Amino acid sequence: MAVFDKILVIGSNSFSGSCFSAYALDQGVKVFGASRSAEPNQVFLPYRWSKRSDNFSFRNFDINHHQDEIIELVKREKITHIINFAAQSMVGQSWDHPEDWFQTNAVSTVSLHNKLRHIDFLERYIHVTTPEVYGSTDGFIKENTPFNPSTPYAVSRAAGDMSLKTFVDAYDFPAISTRAANVYGPGQQLYRIIPRMILFIRLGKKLDLHGGGLSTRSFIHMDDVSSATWQLFSGGTIGGTYHISTDHIVSIRELVELICSKMSADFDEYVNVSEDRLGKDAAYLLDSQKIRSETGWKDEISLEHGIEACINWVDANLSTLKEQPMSYVHKP
Repeated sequence: MAVFDKILVIGSNSFSGSCFSAYALDQGVKVFGASRSAEPNQVFLPYRWSKRSDNFSFRNFDINHHQDEIIELVKREKITHIINFAAQSMVGQSWDHPEDWFQTNAVSTVSLHNKLRHIDFLERYIHVTTPEVYGSTDGFIKENTPFNPSTPYAVSRAAGDMSLKTFVDAYDFPAISTRAANVYGPGQQLYRIIPRMILFIRLGKKLDLHGGGLSTRSFIHMDDVSSATWQLFSGGTIGGTYHISTDHIVSIRELVELICSKMSADFDEYVNVSEDRLGKDAAYLLDSQKIRSETGWKDEISLEHGIEACINWVDANLSTLKEQPMSYVHKP
């Protein structure tokens, strides 16, 4: 049992937020969740799969429009620990409406921080951000790597991140930032590459592989990310940033080939090579030694076993999933 008994998860309907909420429920705390959209189908909500789901309380709050309601909830419930997953997070689509990305990821995020800093009982605020702020990198990078964002999404996140640092320095705001590698796992939205590839194979469709899948990434199971993040609610250094990643690096093509192999599917039958998207980073590889040494965290789930879990999730829910939207729909 944690030393605190309740938390607020902002962005609880996101894949990462929902998985973390489920993890927190399993630790025995009450979870208040807030997201801009109503809860989607439960197939995408790991916290609804939890045996302790009765300890989850949802609010349809958007950080762009309901900050006063969020602050009222925090004060009324005396919530001392908050984690924020809320963001406009799609990279390619950020070129189409960059102002929406800046509104959520910079303007509204800074405004929320400015309100939260006045809550004197707040003990820990975890800001979930992205390695996209570094741009394309060469080799494994540490948390002090200079920002070099290459997309509107990355620039908007960098702006929010830099503002948060000033709040920590000026006001002793009790914030910690995390940047995770590419997350995946059961319950992920169908426009993400792992569930999309699995579902397309089951439905006999072809996946567009941008640029031939030459860019490299580290994929980490969201349960491992949740366990690392949970450590930072009581450990870690205020004002610090922590990378959460594995050391296993694969190209996107190798990832798709692994999925095809696990499903006994022919790569050429289910994949169509297409042009790369604008501003896509060739690689960002995160050195995660800091969180490992400070908290004792380590990743537990191999990519092979994680992929198998995702295949099992798709197969168990195929009749539902094939009726769900398979493409990203932008919400301002």
